[in-house]
Amino acid sequence: MPSGIENVLVTGGAGFIGSYIVDLLIEEGYNVIIFDNLEEQVHGSRQTPPEYLNSSATFQKRDLRVQEDLNEMLDDVDAIFHQAAAVGVGQSMYQITKYVHSNTLGTANLLDMLVNKEHNVKKLVVASSMSIYGEGRYTCEDCGLVSPELRSNEQMKRNEWELRCPKCNKIATPAPTDEKKPLKPTSIYAMSKRHQEEMCLLIGKTYGIPTIALRYFNVYGPRQALSNPYTGVAAIFSSRILNGNQPIIYEDGNMKRDFVHVKDIAKANLLALKSMNAAYRAYNIGTGTYITIKDLAKLILEIYNSDISPVISKKFRIGDVRHCYADISLARKYLEFSPEIELKEGLKDLLPWVKGLEKEKVIDKFETAEAELKKKGLTI
Repeated sequence: MPSGIENVLVTGGAGFIGSYIVDLLIEEGYNVIIFDNLEEQVHGSRQTPPEYLNSSATFQKRDLRVQEDLNEMLDDVDAIFHQAAAVGVGQSMYQITKYVHSNTLGTANLLDMLVNKEHNVKKLVVASSMSIYGEGRYTCEDCGLVSPELRSNEQMKRNEWELRCPKCNKIATPAPTDEKKPLKPTSIYAMSKRHQEEMCLLIGKTYGIPTIALRYFNVYGPRQALSNPYTGVAAIFSSRILNGNQPIIYEDGNMKRDFVHVKDIAKANLLALKSMNAAYRAYNIGTGTYITIKDLAKLILEIYNSDISPVISKKFRIGDVRHCYADISLARKYLEFSPEIELKEGLKDLLPWVKGLEKEKVIDKFETAEAELKKKGLTI
């Protein structure tokens, strides 16, 4: 346990990732306080803490957007894990105010308290996202390392899915994305996650509060809300399959992504808390390996022992990136982070979790969400 850190606040601590961080902190002997507004899209209409929430933690239903909810939030707090955020790339493009209020303003309120109230906070760890990169890294056989812009709608309408070198126009080859890659968010969600990261790092450095941002890649695992159509693709595929529906795959299915188990994410957060020389910078948290979305669907179908076949729709969503997977060299070096859970074994954790859910929590809302995106002109 780092010197002087005993009481830890986790914003969004009742959520998918936050709850695993809470479990690990309690296992390590910390006193944990949870702030969570129990967002209905994630937790349902009951507005009660989820059953999986660790009973040894102190739960407080609070909303970072509401100033009155923040009174005394820093009392006796030694460290903060800022996980609270509205999640949903497509949805963020037509619920702009919600995402900016939840993510940007909520973070601003937290930082305002840190700057203007007396406190004893010695560490701040903020959840960032791989979405802030936009497209990942690429190489060109003639031009070397490149960072292409987002594909045009005209290109994708021709079913030309791959990225081209911005210098010579040859097809570019995807490469691991490192932290020096220019940030080019392609959604309001991604922009708001960039706000969270950069605001926390700036205020932390300015006021001498050691701060670390963790750029999560594609997180999966138990407790992910299957009935929320704006969560990760593994959860979306699971809810489709369990309702007897085919997983729908955009483009040609060959998009490369880096899927990291939620327990490895929680471990990375604990390492960030304990680190002594890693402050004031951002770190990729993934596995450093990739799988295509098409192969992910096949793997989940195999694990679920389903004879359903995925549908390659050739449709595309405006703003989607083609390839993005992590270079985790910095996290290995400075946080001593090494992912432990291999994808196939990690996906097996989903099945018993899903089977234990109440039926209404496994409702397949994919088609409703897709219809919303199409209505807003975001799916073609």
